[in-house]
Amino acid sequence: MNRTKRKPESMPAIKVDSAAIKKYQASVTDYEKQAAHEGNTSRAFANLLEESAREARGWDLVREVSTRLNNGKTIRYDGVVRDQYLSYGYWEAKDSSDDLNTIIPEKIKDGYSTSNIIFEDTRRAVLYQAGAKELEADTRNPEQLARLLNRFFEYDISAFKTFREAIGAFKDKVREIGLTLQDRITAAHEHNPAFNKAFEEFHELCKKALNPNIAPAAIDEMLIQHMLTERLIRSVFELDDFVQRNVIAEKVEKVITALTSQHFNRREFLGSLDRFYKAIEEAAEHLASAQEKQQFLNTVYERFFQGYAVKVADTHGIVYTPQQIVDFMCAAVEEVLHDEFNLKLGDPGVKVLDPCTGTGNFVVNLMNRVYTHNRRGFERFYKECLFANEVMLLPYYIASLNIETTYRALTGQYLPFEGLSLVDTLDLAQRQDGQMMLEFMTEKNSERVERQQDAAITVIIGNPPYNVGQLNENDNNKNRAYTVIDKRVRETYAKDSKATLKNSLYDAYVKFWRWATDRLQGRDGIICYVTNNSFVDQLAFDGMRKHLLQDFTHVYHIDLHGNVRQNPKLSGTTHNVFGIQVGVGITVAVRRSPHPLAPSPEGEEETRAANGPGQLFYHRVPEFWRASEKLAWLVDNVQEKGIQNSLNTVTWAELQPDSRNTWLIAQHASEFSEFIAIGDKEAKSTHSLDSQVLFTSFATGVNTNRDDTVFDFNSTTLLERIKKFIDAYNIEVDRFKRAKSKTNVSDFVDYKELKWSEGLKANLARGRYIEFNSQNIRTAYYHPFVKQLLYFDDILVERRSTFPQIFPDNKTENENRVICLSSIGNEKPFYAFVVN
Repeated sequence: MNRTKRKPESMPAIKVDSAAIKKYQASVTDYEKQAAHEGNTSRAFANLLEESAREARGWDLVREVSTRLNNGKTIRYDGVVRDQYLSYGYWEAKDSSDDLNTIIPEKIKDGYSTSNIIFEDTRRAVLYQAGAKELEADTRNPEQLARLLNRFFEYDISAFKTFREAIGAFKDKVREIGLTLQDRITAAHEHNPAFNKAFEEFHELCKKALNPNIAPAAIDEMLIQHMLTERLIRSVFELDDFVQRNVIAEKVEKVITALTSQHFNRREFLGSLDRFYKAIEEAAEHLASAQEKQQFLNTVYERFFQGYAVKVADTHGIVYTPQQIVDFMCAAVEEVLHDEFNLKLGDPGVKVLDPCTGTGNFVVNLMNRVYTHNRRGFERFYKECLFANEVMLLPYYIASLNIETTYRALTGQYLPFEGLSLVDTLDLAQRQDGQMMLEFMTEKNSERVERQQDAAITVIIGNPPYNVGQLNENDNNKNRAYTVIDKRVRETYAKDSKATLKNSLYDAYVKFWRWATDRLQGRDGIICYVTNNSFVDQLAFDGMRKHLLQDFTHVYHIDLHGNVRQNPKLSGTTHNVFGIQVGVGITVAVRRSPHPLAPSPEGEEETRAANGPGQLFYHRVPEFWRASEKLAWLVDNVQEKGIQNSLNTVTWAELQPDSRNTWLIAQHASEFSEFIAIGDKEAKSTHSLDSQVLFTSFATGVNTNRDDTVFDFNSTTLLERIKKFIDAYNIEVDRFKRAKSKTNVSDFVDYKELKWSEGLKANLARGRYIEFNSQNIRTAYYHPFVKQLLYFDDILVERRSTFPQIFPDNKTENENRVICLSSIGNEKPFYAFVVN
């Protein structure tokens, strides 16, 4: 094994008098005065490693990491030091009563890596590197301890170093090659009949299986993704026959063969990516187990999507679930099955579905658990009781390989995973409702979908996509509508919401909650999701909160925080477990009738509503914990205690929602509810002077959707810009009217010329022209105390609210007054000011 012993230039040395070493030795001294045991003393060394790793290399310490070796055996490291891609060192802790001289050979025999590992017992630490004993230190001696830590962090594998250098440029390079490849595909559409024939056949399959509205551009993107990454799939998993083995890859390859049949050498074209491929492949060679390779490829693909398929990453939320979260959730499901239903994973009545499997991490974790605790039922579980769906091509490939490779590692034989389908899960509700009968890509894939649809699913687990839609209409990147699920959200969550604005109820993760509840089909069971945390406390989700407690007998929610927008003191990169901006939570919803896992009678929703809500349990981790601390806390709650773990070790607060379905009731809320309301919708609609409100007239602010076009401090500049915008828009109206076939407006318009919005597109479709009128210039507050000029046109301004009535003309701007308040749910502090 190639390794580098020289200290990297950018790596600061761990000093003898560092705060981390001082803190560690003080902690050990305290523990020695008490009855020290491995749990206490290992926590002190873990803190030392965590702080030192961050200081020396910017790496994280992941605690309690289970690894399935290639021989099927599972070992658990007390800690692994890693960055987002690779593991660089391991740590194994013992207490002072253990003999390291005896323990170390046993651990090595069990399969623990000796590439770079510290064995320690609070008094003595032994460092192994490249398979040999490298250094020993008295941990109570600061100089010896610092030397050992520095040697541990200095260790490097040359392939890892090359990979780190390459991956930094990979994102930009893969985008460049992808765009060039898109040009080649565009040319093939124009000049290659064989390609177009194969392409159309594949396009029709995708429309039937994935999305009836899927655009040809999306198929182009799938082909590009396949071409750019197929080599990595084969090489990292050592599967030369991957294309022939996978039921979808075979179809994709047929289209690509037609594409490359004329004047296009695939190998030569991808040659400029060769150094990146080699760097990734060589790094993967040094990973000890299939499980490490799985995690490695997850992060590589995350980087790929963020580099090439930016819109896909945005729409589908391409951030893969940290293993600690996966482990906690799978342990929670195992615990609930045991405690509530007296069942185990692998029992015949337990049928599990991951509806948005990504790269298959949840499925792999569940397989390892069944193999460990219920080996007799493992093959049946794999073949008959385990299902997963994925809608995107690349994650589907990786999921298939991860799952099948895990089965081979556990059993020593290859068996295709027939439970995995390439399908849009939310589309299955359409089929189930009888609205449409879909074909699913290939005959084999269709058979898999049919078998899944017929299965009596009792456990649904996963990480649904999070985003509610595009931030900018010019992205033309909306989440698609689902007739059946949207209707179900509308007639349940939205119907019972008192909120005015309910757009957030159509976030993808909310739809997955609605779908999953319905997919249980009246059976008792479990839904376990990690999602956006907004449904816990945001106003628009009051109806959803009501239904969750009607639909389930127990709801457990772990609030992992991380909402950077609510708390600017937090950072998504350091405080959020996904490295994103919105808060995150884990929810376990349990439905248990007096006769568990038996079909419930008709009218179950009404019966549950009449019987009152289920029990609600809530736990909130400290808000300012870093992501690593939150993940470590999850690990601490998944210890080897049979299958009774995870939820049982959490300190829960049982919440009592109020009449408005508020879960987190603020202090003094009962007093506040007695105050006179500023305004309400009933008083606004009647304008009754007898209403118990301060104001019967209120409105939201003006929403332009194109501030940079319609606002300015200078009237001349503003008018010139408006005239250009109007001319460009009216040309688009003319062009649309002349179009022989009226295509979808979103696919028709030119996004380079104009800032589009939903309302502007609707006016275009209606053929409405904009007439320039200099009298439309009005005075407005762009921000508190910042006056600007606004071109107040009913087409150019997306939503004018009731301001045409409040300030109908320039004269009334000096007469009428408005009190401005921060909105309900505003993430900024409350404020009020008066404007004319």
